[in-house]
Amino acid sequence: MKSFTVPAADAGLRYHDIAGEGPALLFIHGLGCASSCDYPSVAADAALRGRRMLLVDLLGSGFSDRPTGFGYTIEDHARSIVALTEHLRLTELDLFGHSMGGAVAITAARMLGERLRRLVLGEPNLEPGGGFFSRRIAAMTECDYIERGHDELVQASRSEGNAIWAASLAISAPYAAHRGACSLVAGSIPSWREMLAELPQPRCVLFGEATLPSSDAEGLPRLGVNVAIIPAAGHAMAWENPAGLAQAIARALS
Repeated sequence: MKSFTVPAADAGLRYHDIAGEGPALLFIHGLGCASSCDYPSVAADAALRGRRMLLVDLLGSGFSDRPTGFGYTIEDHARSIVALTEHLRLTELDLFGHSMGGAVAITAARMLGERLRRLVLGEPNLEPGGGFFSRRIAAMTECDYIERGHDELVQASRSEGNAIWAASLAISAPYAAHRGACSLVAGSIPSWREMLAELPQPRCVLFGEATLPSSDAEGLPRLGVNVAIIPAAGHAMAWENPAGLAQAIARALS
């Protein structure tokens, strides 16, 4: 695992840099997750093998540092990703972002400009309001979430059979999860959907079969965005069908 000091936070952003050919494919995980947990099986699949891949743990998550003074907003995370690409001197790259990481990827895509080749998203946040877990987290004050909400959510997720997410959330900084959730609920102007529509690069959004029907999936082709379905998966596509996710990403990048 490698480390990059994010200048805006003076903190270490850690990532796996898997050697390979062609433009790098950079993975951005969702709220309470970590790319070091979610994507090794995806990266190892034959569909993606042989290309360079970067599995990034956002600040506050996984193996990365947890600076208390960092904002942990979607834009803060996007700027950290862009700073990493500049540090690595990537003249072109592809992005994959899941859930909250999808909003981060869309925001980073605007900042990257012509350096971005293709954008692939897995059930991204596109509108203000957040999702089930981010709304639950943001409904509490940061102090209350740190003191009791974080541990309660970890325990509840374990009891509900969501053990992998519970394990990732347990090692995430509570204040990072809360600030990220609040950013998702607050949304962005323009919205992430509007940003996605304006991007000139080829874009593809992946949905798990179990998630459908979805109004997002129905509306995206009108914006010029391709849609693909991953069988035998829902929102947690990297855990439920890593091979299917790898194959879908490979098709979107071809």
